[in-house]
Amino acid sequence: MNDMTDSLWTALTHIVTFNPDLVEIVLLSLRVSLSATLLSCLIGLIIGATIAVSRFRGRSLVIIVMNSLMGLPPVVVGLFVYLNLSRSGPFGWLGFLYTPTAMIIAQTILITPIVAALSRQILEDIYEEYREQFESLSLTKSMRTGAILWDGRYSLITVALAGFGRSTAEVGAVIIVGGNIEHLTRVMTTAIALETSKGNLQMAMALGLVLLCISLSINILVSSLRLTATRLGYA
Repeated sequence: MNDMTDSLWTALTHIVTFNPDLVEIVLLSLRVSLSATLLSCLIGLIIGATIAVSRFRGRSLVIIVMNSLMGLPPVVVGLFVYLNLSRSGPFGWLGFLYTPTAMIIAQTILITPIVAALSRQILEDIYEEYREQFESLSLTKSMRTGAILWDGRYSLITVALAGFGRSTAEVGAVIIVGGNIEHLTRVMTTAIALETSKGNLQMAMALGLVLLCISLSINILVSSLRLTATRLGYA
């Protein structure tokens, strides 16, 4: 019990004193996750909005595939990216393997289906509400897409935050393509796994506490935005 208390106290000390190694890992984690989330939103929101306002043969199948891709196994995605970025792969010449860029690519592939599927459902509900009005005004598909994206902006922010939360918790894919290299590709999740295996519970607990705080902050933001959207009539 004393060892656990001492470890927790040391972990809190690392956080309060801004331990350089801890800060470096946290900042890299945020950079990778935020970059992947931004790219995922740019791609996923467009896909979700396009499918929401479109009616075509095979649409139901596309939606089923999108929903299925939300559960992509991270290690499979990591393997896919690794094979493509390795020296023998088609994109090996880029030299992205074992860099933060490879980690961003892997996380983007994982998060994009989540953003696309969730936003499609939200935007489709909004589109059905305004569909007759859009048709009476003879709006083009691009104008309809822009209108529902704006109207659903509060709900879509919660989708983006959900994607960010998923990316910060990712370990399987990023450790395959990043390699968990010190001072280069070591993020919070991979560092926690490494430090725990080494028996360095103080650093592992410090990183775990920071990760928990980030997750809690995301949940608070999501709840606050949902309440705001409901109060303003955008939910």
